[in-house]
Amino acid sequence: MARLALLSVSNKTGLIDLARSLVEEFDFDIISSGGTAKTLKDAGIPVTKVSDYTGSPEILGGRVKTLHPRIHGGILVRRDVAQDVTDLENNQIRPIDLVVVNLYPFEETIAKGGVTLPEAIEQIDIGGPAMLRAASKNFAHLTVLSDPGQYDEYLQELRQNHGEASLEFRQKSALKGFLHTASYDQAIASYLAGAQHGESLPEQYILSGEQLQSLRYGENPHQTAAWYQTGTTSTGWAGATKLQGKELSYNNLVDLEAARRIIAEFTDTPAAAILKHTNPCGVALGNTLKEAYDKAFNADAISAFGGIVALNRPIDSATASELTKTFLECVVAPGCEADAEAILAAKSKVRVLILPDLSSGPKETVKAIAGGFLVQAADDIIANTDKWQVVTERQPTKSELEELLFAWKVCKHVKSNAIVVSGDRTTLGVGAGQMNRVGSVKIALEQAGDKAKGAILASDGFFPFDDSVITAANAGITAIVQPGGSLRDQDSIKAANQLGLVMVLTGVRHFLH
Repeated sequence: MARLALLSVSNKTGLIDLARSLVEEFDFDIISSGGTAKTLKDAGIPVTKVSDYTGSPEILGGRVKTLHPRIHGGILVRRDVAQDVTDLENNQIRPIDLVVVNLYPFEETIAKGGVTLPEAIEQIDIGGPAMLRAASKNFAHLTVLSDPGQYDEYLQELRQNHGEASLEFRQKSALKGFLHTASYDQAIASYLAGAQHGESLPEQYILSGEQLQSLRYGENPHQTAAWYQTGTTSTGWAGATKLQGKELSYNNLVDLEAARRIIAEFTDTPAAAILKHTNPCGVALGNTLKEAYDKAFNADAISAFGGIVALNRPIDSATASELTKTFLECVVAPGCEADAEAILAAKSKVRVLILPDLSSGPKETVKAIAGGFLVQAADDIIANTDKWQVVTERQPTKSELEELLFAWKVCKHVKSNAIVVSGDRTTLGVGAGQMNRVGSVKIALEQAGDKAKGAILASDGFFPFDDSVITAANAGITAIVQPGGSLRDQDSIKAANQLGLVMVLTGVRHFLH
């Protein structure tokens, strides 16, 4: 008797070629349901509809098609258990040798704008996951395929092993089947949790992803690493276009994400950010993209060597020429003009990525700890100067307020304790990740040097003492922005008044650990 294959797929890529090979090359009979059966029939491939095979019609508008003993008995039968074989014979059920199933496009559906909850619910597959799980459980006796990418490998297995798939292949395919259903359920649970909880985090948080790329190593050569994509649609860095350059590394991707977060703060004016080890060494705004990049580069040309560059405008030829003048690891921008692409090709090793939507990032951040992980909402609050409080006698000028806002946006993305000194919408000094705020202030001011005169200073945390305010004033700083909230805020405010500084409290803190 011919072997039996059950084909029921939403993604019909490669379906006809697979089915034709099964029938013509390996003498399979095929049973199928719904749209899959129609596709095969239209292609001239012999197929029996599931409803004809089971003797039960599709009901509830197609919600129930494959949930039937003749289907699941044929999938779950243990061919080395006599009673199982007898049960199939007594009920005229054929054993199924191959199950090819992928699921309703739930994630693709919810990714579309304006999808209602009832519309999303209708894309929750029931029969498909049931068949995938049953077939994956019984891999000792049949093969399950859940991804069109498996079809060619399966046919090669049959050709090389006298029409049989090896146990190793069947077990590997079973794992993929379980991963497919797990990821599918995770997407549904996350969607429903979001619909139910709104801004709050759910009681159970499930994270899954498909390996996009195996990386050479992690932060260090002795650490293994891989890059995973969440969801079935390539978004974010998974959807970026790499125009040129070497393969991305773990550290590249970490730095690129940090660069994306900074450059996303600036939309109205051409902006450039240069990062090293996730911290900005130069960020600037300009009338043109080239001007912004030049200012950012010159803010700390030594640190910019081997840096990561993020630009908020498509790369033009003038900017491309500047980018080729130093060694850079990566450049990311929302686009690249053709002549600029040709110029960048002279530096073939630099990784150039195009990410049209630099502003879309994760809604939560996840960090692993021993025995579990931490989840928090992304720090995506938008700075609103209307809610800032000027606490000093001297009021900021319009230009000073704009400079304070620029520095505050950059400071948000510097490792705590963070201090940023800026002028002319350009970072002049950055103090990052120090164990005390005084140390960060000294580093930022030393880097700024004489340029600190007339500049402003931003701090990601409050000043519990007046020492940093006095140090800043002595270096020539004219205005300070900080969150406030210390029991000793008045000490800093008093010092600012005595020294003729502007001090603004944002009421919002941006610690970055």
